Amino acid sequence: MAIDNIADKIRAARELREHLLSDRHRPGYHFAMPEDIGRPGDPNGAFYAGGRYHLMYLYDRRGVDGWKGKGYAWGHISSADLVHWRHHPDALLPDDSDGGIFSGGAFVDDDGTAYLTYWRVNEVNKGTGIGIARSSDRRYERWEKLRVPSLDGTEFGILESAGEGGEVDHLCNADPSNIWKHNGTYYLQAGNLLVLNKFGREDDSPAHYRGDWVDLFRSRDLRNWQYVHRFYQRRLDNSWTLESEDDMCPSFLPLPGSRDGGAASGKHLQLFISHNMGCQYYVGTYDRDGERFLPEVHGRMSWVDNTFFAPEALIDERGRQIMWSWLTDNPAKGIEDALPDGWCGVYGLPRVLWLGDDERTLHMAPAPELERLRCNAQEFADVSVTDGSAVPLAGIDGRSCEISVRIDPGSAQQAGLRVRTSPDGSETTLLYYDAAARQLRFDATRSGTRGRPVLEQAPLELAAGEALQLRVFIDNSVIEVFANDRQAITRRVYPDGDASDGVALFARGGSAACSAIRAWEMAPANAH
Repeated sequence: MAIDNIADKIRAARELREHLLSDRHRPGYHFAMPEDIGRPGDPNGAFYAGGRYHLMYLYDRRGVDGWKGKGYAWGHISSADLVHWRHHPDALLPDDSDGGIFSGGAFVDDDGTAYLTYWRVNEVNKGTGIGIARSSDRRYERWEKLRVPSLDGTEFGILESAGEGGEVDHLCNADPSNIWKHNGTYYLQAGNLLVLNKFGREDDSPAHYRGDWVDLFRSRDLRNWQYVHRFYQRRLDNSWTLESEDDMCPSFLPLPGSRDGGAASGKHLQLFISHNMGCQYYVGTYDRDGERFLPEVHGRMSWVDNTFFAPEALIDERGRQIMWSWLTDNPAKGIEDALPDGWCGVYGLPRVLWLGDDERTLHMAPAPELERLRCNAQEFADVSVTDGSAVPLAGIDGRSCEISVRIDPGSAQQAGLRVRTSPDGSETTLLYYDAAARQLRFDATRSGTRGRPVLEQAPLELAAGEALQLRVFIDNSVIEVFANDRQAITRRVYPDGDASDGVALFARGGSAACSAIRAWEMAPANAH
């Protein structure tokens, strides 16, 4: 029932705030849904304009008591510093033509007008299509939906078109990418999950429909769109991706040659997800004349499941590419289960992405603006950690901190950090390097009874004589570990014990030397 009395609204707002502040799993400086159900909770519509970063978040408004809408909406936040975010009125709400607003991207044209692309989902008749909305007011708070009949689907997530030989082409019609512009022509991609599900899942399915791909569309006026062709070709030998993997939530942007932005490297980055394996990417060359992307390197940001999900990226005024992701491992399983908590949905820290000097390796690091949250700095003496031992790092706020350490693995088979550890050691999360396997590892098998108790393993090969440089961010139920600016793992953990906040260095199979050990408490940035 809707609340009409202002005093009751104030009381309800205060009670919700107090409820959320008492939730020991709710992050303090990772963006979290302000209320309601962020499942799916994709970051969408990221753009930079007028000195501010704008980011949309997908959430399910059906959980709002008394709301008469029909489904999913896009919330809207903005920030001048990538750390502190202001809420705006929701950017996109469903109406009679689109019963739900699903994932898409953003684009700012030369005149400063911002455009949002989104997947229109009608829950009544399953009609679907790709929508475009625009805004040109100073705060980008008034959005006008454009009519784009050329991108209306013929069925859910699929657009049928007549091929050159009279046959029917089944084109992608879901999860549009950001728009980009070249020589006065606008382009966007559409994701392929629904086409793959219908035509590419059987043993005898044509190779043309299997695996990941996207379809490319172009326009001169942003209203009349023409199909071009498949935008890229996956490796058919499955050495990059599997035939079971789709391409959704695509983002296509130039890749900077430096963490500080500046001039583009000459390569482009295609970020996307497969629903079964989460976030991944291609680095390659954009053939503008041929209107195709030519992948040269494939990589993943999720390896064991789909916890790191739904990437969204932008280019800022410095030329930096910055991305966010949705962390899918929320404790509740459905809308009804989540309502007692009052919320679900968390984003990973903003990552800066750039191309390495070898012109092949994707580099990544947390946005340096996050350093503004550091307080109560601590430094620890250099230490040698012997085989099977653990060296506690006393005094660290093990629930909300950043930890930086340089590790020379030496003779150790494994070396790294134990975090969110209970006093008796029965509950712990391990973040470490495995020298023989050449992997960065995140072991959540003893992280609590909730969440996903798995071991995630990411490839990381250290050069001869290269030390392991770890940066670890702990934020209640979120842990992120970055290694040597070229690998990272992010997961959700839910320790059961109130005292599971210990931090220690450890080694196995030999000794490791740890130096430059520093830690900071991280000030909360979320309002609640």
